[in-house]
Amino acid sequence: MEVVKERRRLRQRIIDEARRWARSLPFKATAILIGSYARGDFNLWSDVDVIVISEFRGNPLRRLARIDFPPGYEVIPLTLQEFRRLVDRGAGLAVEAMRYGVVLRDDYRVFGS
Repeated sequence: MEVVKERRRLRQRIIDEARRWARSLPFKATAILIGSYARGDFNLWSDVDVIVISEFRGNPLRRLARIDFPPGYEVIPLTLQEFRRLVDRGAGLAVEAMRYGVVLRDDYRVFGS
């Protein structure tokens, strides 16, 4: 039972850290934790996967240049329109976000917060 408790504590610590990071973004954004930390099946080599929705312009590399994220984070920058299209198409990334995602910040009220 101690192993389960420790995994829950570690997962919550990552969620709390990611939430603090998301709240520190200096622009309007919705951020959602996805992937293994959101699902709870993370391991020693897992990264912290976060979708960041904002009024981005340019290609993904230019978008990422606008975001200062910690080591070990995998950030996926999308516009609100891009995310909605993914949801409408039932794309895996959007399904994952809607099913398992942990909302870190929701300025655009994508998740009803």
